[in-house]
Amino acid sequence: MLYSLYEMQQAALAPMRAMADMTQQLYSNPYFPLSYTRFGKAVAAGAEVLHGIIQSRSKPAWDIDEIVAGGEAIPVDQEVVIDDAFCQLRRFRRADASGDLPRILLVAPMSGHFATLLRGTVQRLVEEHEVYVTDWRDAALVPAEAGAFGIETYVGYVMRQIRHLGPEVHVMAVCQPAPLVLAAVALLAQAEDPAQPRSMILMGGPVDTRAAPTIVTRFAENRPLDWFEKNLIATVPFHYPGGGRDVYPGFLQLTAFLMMNPGRHFGAHVDQFNHLIVGDGDSADAHRRFYDEYLSVADVSGTFYLETVDRIFKQHALPRGRFTWMGARVEPWAIGRTALMTIEGELDDISAPGQTIAAHDLCTGIPADRHLNHVQKGVGHYGIFNGRRWREVIAPRIAAFVRDPTDRRTVKAA
Repeated sequence: MLYSLYEMQQAALAPMRAMADMTQQLYSNPYFPLSYTRFGKAVAAGAEVLHGIIQSRSKPAWDIDEIVAGGEAIPVDQEVVIDDAFCQLRRFRRADASGDLPRILLVAPMSGHFATLLRGTVQRLVEEHEVYVTDWRDAALVPAEAGAFGIETYVGYVMRQIRHLGPEVHVMAVCQPAPLVLAAVALLAQAEDPAQPRSMILMGGPVDTRAAPTIVTRFAENRPLDWFEKNLIATVPFHYPGGGRDVYPGFLQLTAFLMMNPGRHFGAHVDQFNHLIVGDGDSADAHRRFYDEYLSVADVSGTFYLETVDRIFKQHALPRGRFTWMGARVEPWAIGRTALMTIEGELDDISAPGQTIAAHDLCTGIPADRHLNHVQKGVGHYGIFNGRRWREVIAPRIAAFVRDPTDRRTVKAA
């Protein structure tokens, strides 16, 4: 019912989207006299902002065709190396690379946004590495015969991908997958698997949410699990490939994202309106690019979502030593060959500082000189993997750690 109501709302908004689009085109047409007046510019700007808010969006393209290094544009090759039901493993490599570049498996979050949210992360990493990204599929588009997808499946996918890439790979988890990647590496260590990665980089993830409670963690802890199932899980309509699958719908997740900082998003759209009126095209384009990505969301498997709430946020199973996979207990202290780096943002209000660094206390088998924690001042959650400080401070620190985990030379802060 919830999904059907959403689709009815989208259908009802179609005429408004069309009207906003036509109004914007009319009042920005150079042959229309009012387009040169302040009134005309205000109408065009208002129509564009409205259309941007209510338009429906599909998965964005990666659009990483080239990078700029040393002032030169360098093409980037892209290919899918593993194509599974719920995930494509996608490789990015600069076309001029000679010899072997360090391999990074970038595990994207499965928490509403598409993996393309990490476009800026990939663009910077590919300058110095061969990058493999977990491009998770929208659960509503995965055929029902593919079966259920839960934490067990997720960890199994990550282990398979690490084995495919070999023991020289460096695995990097952004946000939500941090505890699951830690679990996958621990299981490889417990099995003495030769594919154990050289290093593990965990960025702003909920390894132990008890260490630094936030509005997100309190929301999960203060409600029984059946509340989430009754209020946040919907069934995909049967005209989708995944018809009949239970999901946490993307439109509900988007509402939650926006309500965490409503004032900030309202202010951003007011700024967009003003930028359009005065003709500040660069700022307007930056706003469009951000919100085209930010407002594009995917459905998440209901099984995976409920298990994440229960095992990561309510039971705190991993830091308590109670996390299991296929009946086997996960033992992070078994990790010995894989170096560990954690990265946190000083102003992160989603995975607050303390939640990710907790991984070091769990991984007691890693030698002391192969542990590194970096807290980036002045950035929130998204600032640790996108933006200027990501490009100029955090990415170089990761590159240095990948080359030599014991090298403690500091990268100049910016």
